[in-house]
Amino acid sequence: RLSNHFLYMQAKLCQHQPARVTLRRGCSSRVTQLSPSVLSSSYVEEMYYAWLEDPRSVHESWDAYFRNAQASSPVGEAEERRPSMLLQGRAMSQTPAMSLKVVEDHLAVHNLIRAYQIRGHHVAQLDPLGILTADIDSFVPSDLITTIDKLGKIFIIFLYWFYGLDESDLDKTFQLPSTTFIGGHETTLPLREIIHRLETSYCGHIGMEFMFINNVEQCQWIRQKFETPGIMKFTDREKRTLLARLVRSTRFEDFLARKWSSEKRFGLEGCEVLIPALKMIIDRSSAAGIESVIIGMPHRGRLNVLANVVRKDLDQIFCQFDPKLEAADEGSGDVKYHLGMYHERINRETDKNITLSLMANPSHLEAVDPVVQGKTKAEQFYRGDTEGKKVMSILMHGDAAFAGQGVVYETFHLSELPSYTTLGTIHVVVNNQIGFTTDPRMARSSPYPTDVARVVNAPIFHVNADDPEAVMYVCRVAAEWRSTFNKDVVIDLVCYRRFGHNEMDEPMFTQPLMYKQIRKQEHVLKKYADKLISEGVVTLQEFEEEVAKYDKICEEAYTASKDEKILHIRHWLDSPWPNFFTAEGEPKCMSYPPTGLTDEVLKHIGEAASSVPLQDFSIHSGVSRILRGRADMVSKRTVDWALGEYMAFGSLLKDGIHVRLSGQDVERGTFSHRHHVLHDQEVDKRFCIPLNHLSPDQAPYTVCNSSLSEYGVLGFELGFAMASPNALVCWEAQFGDFHNTAQCIIDQFISSGQAKWVRNNGIVLLLPHGMEGMGPEHSSARPERFLQMSKDDPDRYPEFTGDFEVQQLYDCNWIVVNCSTPANYFHVLRRQILLPFRKPLIIFTPKSLLRLPEARSSFDEMTTGTKFRRIIPDEGPASKNPGKVKRVIFCTGKVYYELAKERKQLKLEDTVAVVRLEQISPFPFDLIKAEVELYDNAEMIWCQEEHKNMGYYDYVRPRFLTVLSNKKPVWYVGRDPAAAPATGNKFTHLAELKRFMDTAFDLSAFEGRSF
Repeated sequence: RLSNHFLYMQAKLCQHQPARVTLRRGCSSRVTQLSPSVLSSSYVEEMYYAWLEDPRSVHESWDAYFRNAQASSPVGEAEERRPSMLLQGRAMSQTPAMSLKVVEDHLAVHNLIRAYQIRGHHVAQLDPLGILTADIDSFVPSDLITTIDKLGKIFIIFLYWFYGLDESDLDKTFQLPSTTFIGGHETTLPLREIIHRLETSYCGHIGMEFMFINNVEQCQWIRQKFETPGIMKFTDREKRTLLARLVRSTRFEDFLARKWSSEKRFGLEGCEVLIPALKMIIDRSSAAGIESVIIGMPHRGRLNVLANVVRKDLDQIFCQFDPKLEAADEGSGDVKYHLGMYHERINRETDKNITLSLMANPSHLEAVDPVVQGKTKAEQFYRGDTEGKKVMSILMHGDAAFAGQGVVYETFHLSELPSYTTLGTIHVVVNNQIGFTTDPRMARSSPYPTDVARVVNAPIFHVNADDPEAVMYVCRVAAEWRSTFNKDVVIDLVCYRRFGHNEMDEPMFTQPLMYKQIRKQEHVLKKYADKLISEGVVTLQEFEEEVAKYDKICEEAYTASKDEKILHIRHWLDSPWPNFFTAEGEPKCMSYPPTGLTDEVLKHIGEAASSVPLQDFSIHSGVSRILRGRADMVSKRTVDWALGEYMAFGSLLKDGIHVRLSGQDVERGTFSHRHHVLHDQEVDKRFCIPLNHLSPDQAPYTVCNSSLSEYGVLGFELGFAMASPNALVCWEAQFGDFHNTAQCIIDQFISSGQAKWVRNNGIVLLLPHGMEGMGPEHSSARPERFLQMSKDDPDRYPEFTGDFEVQQLYDCNWIVVNCSTPANYFHVLRRQILLPFRKPLIIFTPKSLLRLPEARSSFDEMTTGTKFRRIIPDEGPASKNPGKVKRVIFCTGKVYYELAKERKQLKLEDTVAVVRLEQISPFPFDLIKAEVELYDNAEMIWCQEEHKNMGYYDYVRPRFLTVLSNKKPVWYVGRDPAAAPATGNKFTHLAELKRFMDTAFDLSAFEGRSF
């Protein structure tokens, strides 16, 4: 019966309340929409009077309804904000029907306040040009009242129709709910003033989206920051600082335009306020304790950020425009608006040290986002900054890219994951309201370019970029939000682009009306200077002196830049590694020690790999069987693939080297072979990582299952690897085939990063690869693509001087290997850290070999004095009598075991030699030369399981011919060319395998063929 009466009451209120009615108690809420088809209002009156006498005598939902202003108030304010104080006074002096109107009117006002909080941003004055709305819907919510004076009678009709209020209510006083701060110290306001203050807070030059956040405390925090009357105030000193920063931002672009009018520079004109905005964020963050800021941004405005935020020397920037400047560093270098910078300086506002790192990035918009996040996470990790109080990231975006690039979504979805969170990023969108030549309505389906941020409950602050003080206030709040809640926040700087996509582009072709308005648009610097002069904050003379002072700085730097004759890209390095290289940036030596370990260390790590270090920990019976198998291998001094990896990781951890393994399902391993995280079968969320229990002084081991992302996660791990050379950072693809979803990171950063930005990186990619009959998408890691991007010259026979292996590795852009034994896998992982420099390492890892009995290694191959073998020669009968060998089959990876099995069955072990190429790139010319000379009379074959137009053949063939001086052929054996990497039919797969196995051991297969 009580429930029925409650529904009746809601329906009665809905006669004048088509909006949704919200009832709150504490932090929970319930929203109900009902049709107005019910009985008399006596029950509402009964409940109201009963509640006045004793709140406990009514249902809890009524109690919440009548005291909604009191529900969230601090203890000291509870009584003065109690809604009953106003309502009770009116109710006791009025009839029951009039009392009900009081209740209904208050509920209407509360709904009106909520409507502004939710939808006020739709009518905010955000476009500095005044010709567009920032959201492409041009949506004016029907439940918002806009400007009482202008609407007149229409306003009164709307007010009555939607809220049940009439003109006489405008000057009535209403109790304010606890969910608004527009009253300041007042708890009641006239309706006319309520609407005015709501318009001021939500419909001016700032539009806020935050009511979707499902946390009352956070919503209250934002309301307080923007609704409190008079809160957006700046001192005269702060205004003068803002003006000075605007002068630098604007005059820098003007100077470049005057000196290099025909050069691309992707200037900031139209959003000059970005520079003071970033400086405000950094100032506030520094005051909160931040010591290091990692910044990622696209090309627009980069030179200005380098000059006026990171504080790169102006002469170093200006000399980049000199076409005669010679490069001092090897590699390609990059255009000036892609380069990064690392700089430690004193923050003038806080007098504290702060380090700024602007990451170098390609033209691929948003690709740098996860890289920045990874580097930020790494710096937090190495500083022990578990709360994000010392290191933070700032990401800048363009409006079209922020809405259009999927990696933005992937990066956002890392923001709350334990092993990936950077504990809050400040995103700044330079919203030009255009993407190159594309209008927003053609560039996105969402109302705003920032809507992607709603998926992680990040508040979004839209602000008119021609109101510098509004921008500064939003930036101040954003920095405080990040410091308070350690969550992402988005600032949408709604601005314009004064010129085309670049300075040479003609935007009038495609946006004639917009650019007619832009040509008439007064510069924000002049508008703000005029404002401060009129307020008496600065004089015209002071303003002109500030302009002249910065112009003089630019002119002096321009004169000095003419003395620069050589470009040093390493001076633009964004991630230096102190003490790892010499002062000149060179390796301290050109050799590395053997990577083997003593039996004692191997046994110790093996015991850890086969045991559970925690007491009363119940593991799965299948995992128990795996651990017993490992213990048995250790006792026999052998390792399989998983145990070999365990030995490599464990030994590095014992030496103080942090190891991080990330990717989809890496904790267990896609193929259930790794089991680095053990889960208690009886206690939920209790787990154990044995590799973190090796020794008291070991480095920590991080192993983390990632989100189902390749692009974002690989970029993140690349960034993590940038922070320190003393860490082994590995990313494993679920299957090697899936790495191409991250192709942008591989192409633009990993393959070419050192050549473009003189930036070493030792990231390891583990890519499961092999033709197992699992179909086109679970077979190939596309080795041909990595090899095609390897920079060694196939036609130049190198000189074998010094440590040729190390010299080759130093000269290459990355290392590509396909190990056929656990021991070699163990060695190549350890070599990655023991080298005196860092190169990306691409490892094609096995699938079926993980459990193949023949694919095991002895401790003897891993003990002291052993090291990685770039090739594994034939060690059987053929090698004992090379003169009798008629054919040498060179191969790599899993196919070796199929070849060895077939050769044994055919009894050709003394006639056919099989040589394994373990390191494919850089190509081991010296070792291949030795093998070719050993089997001088034999026929040379390259055998692979991949199709002829894929795999390794196109890479190795010209290099073999160089070794052979083009005097002998290297015949191909393998699958025929194809469009797909593998067949999906098991029968076809086996038939293809048999066909090329037959050819591999048919010693007459190539007779009569011409070379």
